[in-house]
Amino acid sequence: MSRFRPIDRQTDYLLPPSVQDWLPESHLARYVVDVVEGLDLSALERAYAGRGSDAYHPAMLLSLLIYGYATGTHSSRKIERATYDSLAFRFIACDQHPDHDTLANFRRRFGDQFADAFVQVLQVARENQLSRFGTVSLDGTKIHANASRHSALSYGHAEKIEAQLKAEVQEMLALAEAADRSCVPEGVDLPAEIQRREDRLAAIAAAKAKIEARAKERFEREQAEFDAKLAKRQAKAAATGKKPGGKPPTPPAPGPRADDQLNLTDEDSRIMKVTGGGFEQCYNAQALVDTESMLVMVPHLTQAGNDKEQVEPMLARIAALPEGLNQPDQLLADTGFFSERNVERCQAAGIEPLIAVGRDEHHPDWRRRFEEPAPLEQPASPVEQMKHALKTRAGRAAYALRKQTVEPVFGIIKSVMGFRQFLLRGLDNVRAEWTLVCLAWNLKRMAVLRPQ
Repeated sequence: MSRFRPIDRQTDYLLPPSVQDWLPESHLARYVVDVVEGLDLSALERAYAGRGSDAYHPAMLLSLLIYGYATGTHSSRKIERATYDSLAFRFIACDQHPDHDTLANFRRRFGDQFADAFVQVLQVARENQLSRFGTVSLDGTKIHANASRHSALSYGHAEKIEAQLKAEVQEMLALAEAADRSCVPEGVDLPAEIQRREDRLAAIAAAKAKIEARAKERFEREQAEFDAKLAKRQAKAAATGKKPGGKPPTPPAPGPRADDQLNLTDEDSRIMKVTGGGFEQCYNAQALVDTESMLVMVPHLTQAGNDKEQVEPMLARIAALPEGLNQPDQLLADTGFFSERNVERCQAAGIEPLIAVGRDEHHPDWRRRFEEPAPLEQPASPVEQMKHALKTRAGRAAYALRKQTVEPVFGIIKSVMGFRQFLLRGLDNVRAEWTLVCLAWNLKRMAVLRPQ
């Protein structure tokens, strides 16, 4: 008698007659559908004109995208194929199969509405008491743009190529007008070659104009900062009667620099330094994460590689959240976010900042873990108050939550969910996609935190 189960591929089997029987009760796809179908998606529904054949319901398309990002299936073509191959995707789509164009257009068209759905999901988490949203941790990570750094054109190289192309065009025009064309290689179409170079010149001119516009914006910003620093030094000199120490600020130089670049594939992306060394074409993805539940409270995306400029925009986004989500007690951030202005802005918003002012030494003496600093002398500046708080045992314990909240979220998004590069291009589209990624993470996390 055989001890093995029979292999029979000839017998006909039928799937259960109800889609509810396809997946176990605790499956993530069920949870995504339950939450999304409970959201107010009236803004999405009103966007459909009602002409032509009936459209797929936006709740179903949004659920497909969220579950796709949560499980590492990001592209619309793969999601379309999964509605045939995967029971979870078939469950979400109710055994329908929206094509990849429908999914891609939906993702590209309704980026603003994704932000509204994101906030509603946070409210669901608060109503289900998954977190109190008291202490939050802020960090950023570089995510590759859908563009190669080799497609970037610098201003200096553009001028070099422009001069070469202009010289070639003049040479070809002279050859086209010459009676003797014996020096023209056989098979060369001079009008076509001239047109190709003129097209490239037009593209380079457009790229240079955009780089010059960016340089003008940068100069205006740096000039304002220079004027503020100069006024501060002059005020200090007038108050003390002494020349301020240190070097005076250097005035900014107008115009584009030779190394200013524009990517011809995605002009909104920037060359940024990445972890491990080197430079890549990236966006700087920011996330404000609740330390209790590891839910992303505020997703943000910027073209700036420096994190120091991101605290004020994040505080504005916190203030814009609904009641119950907009008043965290503490904000944790690493030294890349530290500046005196950022500390003052946090305190003005009623949030206690715990922002590292430098790197801690490795393997300190064990006694320091149990030490308390001497009382702070008054009056003390906001930065001095924060430095003192970071030295206390309570402050050190609170700051230690940063590494075990926001950094693991980025690690899971990149390694488990497999999201290391944006699919869309352009700042607005990429911001919407990052919101969708964080929305998928939140629902994935909430499915774990929900009472079983």
